[in-house]
Amino acid sequence: MSLSAEILCIGTELLLGEIVNTNAQYLAQQLANLGIPHYYQTVVGDNPIRLKKALAIACERSQLIITTGGLGPTPDDLTTETLSDFFEAPLAERLEVWEDINQKFQLRGIVPSPSNRKQALLPVGAEILPNPVGNAPGMIWQPRTGLTILTFPGVPSELYAMWQETAIAYLRTQGWGQEIIYSRVLRFWGIGESALAERLEDLLKSANPSVAPYANLGEARLRLSARAPDQIVAQQLLEPIEQQIRARTGDYCYGVDDDSLASVVGNQLSNLGQTLGVAESCTGGLLGQMLTDVPGSSAYFRGGVISYDNQIKAELLNVSSADLESHGAVSAPVAAQMAQGARACTGSDWGLGITGIAGPGGGTPAKPVGLVYIGLAAPDGSVQTQEYQFGSSRERSWIRQVGACSALDLLRRKLLNVRANPDPG
Repeated sequence: MSLSAEILCIGTELLLGEIVNTNAQYLAQQLANLGIPHYYQTVVGDNPIRLKKALAIACERSQLIITTGGLGPTPDDLTTETLSDFFEAPLAERLEVWEDINQKFQLRGIVPSPSNRKQALLPVGAEILPNPVGNAPGMIWQPRTGLTILTFPGVPSELYAMWQETAIAYLRTQGWGQEIIYSRVLRFWGIGESALAERLEDLLKSANPSVAPYANLGEARLRLSARAPDQIVAQQLLEPIEQQIRARTGDYCYGVDDDSLASVVGNQLSNLGQTLGVAESCTGGLLGQMLTDVPGSSAYFRGGVISYDNQIKAELLNVSSADLESHGAVSAPVAAQMAQGARACTGSDWGLGITGIAGPGGGTPAKPVGLVYIGLAAPDGSVQTQEYQFGSSRERSWIRQVGACSALDLLRRKLLNVRANPDPG
C-alpha cells in the first residue's frame, strides 16, 4: 500500500460556513508540491467524541495526518487534549513553550492569562512544531509505528509560516516529498464537460499522467497531473498527452493555467496591433470589467458604453429607433448595431455588442430569460451576430457571466481566423 496523507480540519465555525476553509486548499497544494498523495479531507467540529471518531478512521487509511485548528487557549480548543486521550499518552508542560509564550506577550505589553498555559501542554514524546508568528505551537508526533501527526493552528498566517519553516524540511528527512506532483490545467469554452470527456474517454483512463475534467461557470477544464522526480521530467510526461488533447479538441481549448478569455483576447489584439470597444446592455459593464482586470489592457481596450436604456442605445450607439421598436432591444439587428456603434464611438478596430434578458423577470415565450444576442463588428466594416440561449432556469449572475465570456470567445475565434488568414494587401 502506498503512503498517503490526510487533512483533518477542526472547528465548528467551518461546519457553520462562517469562514472559508482556505487551510485545506493550502495544504492540498503543498502536499502536491511535495509529491505526497492525499486522498481524504475531513472537517469536524470542536467536539472530542466526533474528533476521536474522525481520528480512528484517519489512522486506518493514512500514514500522515495533518490537523488544523483547536490549539488556542479557550475551552473549545481541544485538539491537543483529544489526541493525547485518543492515543493514551499523558500531557506534560513544556517549559520552553511557556517561556516563548510569555516573551511574545511581553513584546506586546500584555500579561498572558492563565488559560494560555494550556498551550504549553503536549503529549509525552511529541516534538514541538514552532510557531514563529503566533502563540500556539504545533507538534510533530509519532504516537505509533507508521503514523505521523502534525498539528497546526487554524490561523492561516501561522499555518503557512510553520509549514514553510519547519514542516517541509521535517517531512523530507522522513522520506516524504521525494517526488513532485506537477499539474497543468487546460481551459475550454464552447464545449461541455461531458462532451469533452467523450472525446477523450481513453485518455481519462491514464494513470501517470492523469487527466481529470471539471467545469465552472460555463467553462470546461482538464487538469493534467504527473508524478515525477522533478518538474522537468513531469513536463516531459505531460507534453505528449497534452498534444493529443489539443489535436482532438481544436479551437475549444483557449488557454492554460491562469489564462482567462479576456487575457487571451488581449494577447491576440496586442499581437495584431488592434483595439477593441464594447457596448453592453444585459451585462451592465461586466465585459469591460473582465477586459480591464487584465494588466496592460489599456494598450488594446479603448472603452465601452453601458447602454442599458434604449434611448442610450439610439443616441450614443446610433441604434435605429425603428429596429428597437420592431425587433426589440434583445434582437440580432440591435446587437449588430451596438457592435458597430461601439467601434465607431471608441475609434476601435473591433466592436462587441451584447444584449439579452438576464432575468429573473422580463422573459416571454418568444424571448425567454437567458436569451442573449452578441454582435461583432470587424475592421473591414462587416458585422456578424450570434444568438445564445443560456436557459431560463439559470441565475441572473450566471447568465451575465457566461454572456460576457461568450462575447470574448466569439472575438477570440474571429481573431484566430484573422491570424491564420492575414490580409495579403
